[in-house]
Amino acid sequence: MNILFIGDIFASSGRRMVEEHLQRIIGEEKIGLAIANAENSAGGFGVTPNVAQELFGMGLEVLTTGNHVWDKREVYDFLPREPRLLRPANYAESLPGSGLWVGKARNGVACAVINLQGRVHMATIEDPFRKADELLQQIPSEVKVRFVDFHAEATSEKVAMGWYLDGRVSAVIGTHTHIPTADTRVLPGGTAYQTDCGMTGPYESVIGVERQTVIHRFLTQLPVRFEAAKGWVELHAVIIDVDEESGRARGIRPLVER
Repeated sequence: MNILFIGDIFASSGRRMVEEHLQRIIGEEKIGLAIANAENSAGGFGVTPNVAQELFGMGLEVLTTGNHVWDKREVYDFLPREPRLLRPANYAESLPGSGLWVGKARNGVACAVINLQGRVHMATIEDPFRKADELLQQIPSEVKVRFVDFHAEATSEKVAMGWYLDGRVSAVIGTHTHIPTADTRVLPGGTAYQTDCGMTGPYESVIGVERQTVIHRFLTQLPVRFEAAKGWVELHAVIIDVDEESGRARGIRPLVER
């Protein structure tokens, strides 16, 4: 089966790209499960219940997030009621929501999606490596197709997670930096990997934000109000070919729509 994962959807321009291309991609690529990171989908910062429902309505089955999931308070009550909207599992258990989804793909194959967040140059939360072990023990053994969105800053931490989970999950795909990396591959144990999937949003920007505003902040160190940039928009994603019986990835390739 083919899994589609769309990198960080940024603001309304990113959502428009998903709306314009998703159904065609699902049809042409015979996608069984469509996932996207949506932590910046509401104005570039956070996600709201309405935006999440909009994205589900476009055909996405599962939404992952990251550190910005907490930016919009209205999502706090929504997270426990919508299991398809994940937050990083290694935040405190007392916080709303879950970092694990187990369900079925369009073709009826049982699948699991895990959302984790790194700790290097990010918030000091629970260990994502040990949390990954814990979550994998919770997934029924018959669920062989297992996808991980590792939302992290440091490339070293992402690469380490890929090797740590190699052979135990179908894919480990990184998000957060909004910059697509050129290391798409299948690791020896059968885990598809990419350090960062890239962003679905405005690329005439500084990782989605109006570039002159960010430059001003670097020059002055003064606080500024970040706004989503205008200009050309790209959709960045990966398509992973997974063997349904073993859960091993047979291939992975990047996808870019302009």
